[in-house]
Amino acid sequence: MKHRGVLFFIFSFFILVCATTGFAQTAPKRVIIDTDPGTDDAMAIILALNSPELKVEALTVVPGNVDGRQGLENALRIVSLAGRCDVIVAGGAQHPLNQKLITAQFWHGKNGIAGVELPPTKCKADSRFGPDLIIEMVHKYPREITLIPVGPLTNIALAVSKDPSIVTLVKDIVIMGGSITGGNVNGAAEANIYGDPEAAQIVFNAGWMVTMVGSDVGERTLITRKYLAELQSSHGLESDFIAKIADFYLTRSEKSGYSGAAMYDPLAVGIVIDATLVTLKEMHVDVETKGEFTRGETVANRMGSNENNVLHGDHYEIDGVVPLTPNARVCVASDAGRFLQLFVSRVKGK
Repeated sequence: MKHRGVLFFIFSFFILVCATTGFAQTAPKRVIIDTDPGTDDAMAIILALNSPELKVEALTVVPGNVDGRQGLENALRIVSLAGRCDVIVAGGAQHPLNQKLITAQFWHGKNGIAGVELPPTKCKADSRFGPDLIIEMVHKYPREITLIPVGPLTNIALAVSKDPSIVTLVKDIVIMGGSITGGNVNGAAEANIYGDPEAAQIVFNAGWMVTMVGSDVGERTLITRKYLAELQSSHGLESDFIAKIADFYLTRSEKSGYSGAAMYDPLAVGIVIDATLVTLKEMHVDVETKGEFTRGETVANRMGSNENNVLHGDHYEIDGVVPLTPNARVCVASDAGRFLQLFVSRVKGK
């Protein structure tokens, strides 16, 4: 009995030390990645699957970089390569809500993953419709699921429109999309938002606080030849795959005048792993759906208010301002070096 008392004391002391020093492991965050794989999507998925901070519950596939059929095949082959057939993979919408699909093989290769032919998948697609799966899992794990959409927002908009109650049940939503300093498909719009502006407007105005990782910050978070060399320095199924697509992506970016390749989608996953990798600022964001030159632009109000114009006779006069409620935490800067070291180390299995 005396020895039991000593052991109990030691065990209790150990638990106390763990709690006060942060040694004790917190439960991983449950995430659903909504994706249009995509070279940088593949990087984001492999980063997530190799990060103990995250529990990837599902991949839902949306058309964007490639069509929905190719995207589903790519997602299945990626999780199969990673030996993760436990991750649910489900197809979703096959086209945007209100326009024709725009795909991006120019940037991502004919098959969307730099022309790399992965082995046939050992994993099977789930029969559920992606938006329905999102609804089901959010209800199964209320206030535990973080959504990470890294493609057009069609699936998320469909889920919210079908079941608005999920808005209060989602722990967080971190999107890769938009920009507050100009677009990457034209002067105004970023590709994922441009791919389905109506869906994006639904998502930004659903009633939750969107964390927005825009193309402007992605383009200041560049994978370069230095980091590619680190990836190529060790060999494994996943690191070799990522090195190949990174090389393709870098070469394409360099030919277009960039010094490196923008880590758009991986950065969105990165900040779910570690929010200190970026600087966020609360703003109200709307999506332009009608402009001739600005369709798909994320219009961010950085002042937090609009001028109030009051009619006086034949003209309006400014009469103070109308405060706006923020609906987004907008990423305005990233610690690029620290993120890229995290990315490379995880892909290499460290």
